[in-house]
Amino acid sequence: MNIQRNCLAGFMLLAAVLPFFVNDQYILHVAIIVMFYAVLATSLNLVVGYVGEFSLGHTAFLGTGAYAAALLSTQAGWPMWATVPAAGLCAAVMGTFIGAITLRLHGPFFVIITLSFSEVLRLIANNWVAVTKGPMGIAGVPQPDLLSGMSNLAGKHFYYGIAWTLLAIALYLAYRFVNSNAGRAAVAVRENRYVAQSIGIRPLNYSMMALVLGAFLSGMAGGFYAHYISFVGPEMFRFAFMVTMITMVLIGGKGTLIGPLVGALLVTFLEEYLREAQELRLSLFGLIVIAIVLFLPKGIMGFVTSRREKYEKKNGTTSVSMPVPGTKRRSA
Repeated sequence: MNIQRNCLAGFMLLAAVLPFFVNDQYILHVAIIVMFYAVLATSLNLVVGYVGEFSLGHTAFLGTGAYAAALLSTQAGWPMWATVPAAGLCAAVMGTFIGAITLRLHGPFFVIITLSFSEVLRLIANNWVAVTKGPMGIAGVPQPDLLSGMSNLAGKHFYYGIAWTLLAIALYLAYRFVNSNAGRAAVAVRENRYVAQSIGIRPLNYSMMALVLGAFLSGMAGGFYAHYISFVGPEMFRFAFMVTMITMVLIGGKGTLIGPLVGALLVTFLEEYLREAQELRLSLFGLIVIAIVLFLPKGIMGFVTSRREKYEKKNGTTSVSMPVPGTKRRSA
């Protein structure tokens, strides 16, 4: 766990100094999108990696946060520093409602119901024209007044700082949760629900904590995205965002704190590199996911962890680390 903490600190330190050496707006934009997706992947990983439930409805929280920020900003005149946290709280409320229903289900039933909630919210956003403007979406989400006298490059640096702050908050909250008693209880539920119940752990309670925290982080990311792009539409609830988040978690390695960061970096750069491939890009991503599932079922970080444990065992050293999903600890 110390290795994960040090890696997270090192990544955030490198990200903090990047703007001092980069003045290219395109590179800064890509870096902002990487951090945005890293927050989303981290929030999804709390449910998929630590609770063990494969949610396909995480875009419900992303879209709820984006619409909440857009409406509060355009209709109530709230500033960005207030709309983003409020977007997270609205998504957390939505997560509590959805979790109270879906977390009582398991396996394919949980997957189908979570996906259905996301689709229902997309239909509401598409048809409730009086509030959401329907398919036209909410355009012209206000930018902070601070940006009015800034250049485009300075604006990119400003949003970079906001994205870095959101990612730091997401990683801190995820780290504290994973290393708390609630996080350990969630891992116990993931490994064996019935054994966890036998020692007094209530699966619904701890699964709900992980889901609500993930919803809060996803909602804040949605609020930030609304201000950064200045537009929110029903597309926020579409499955494309969900596919991207799942791909990041699977490639990076679920059940690890570093995995979502690695996945966000790789997937975002691949999307930019393959942008000219257009529709072929989706097929290539599908092949990549299939290859990861077949040859690296624990993701990149799971593979790295396994190799490190084999090396330490070979050299007669041991270390304490969080178990990777699908593995069992060996007793000496």
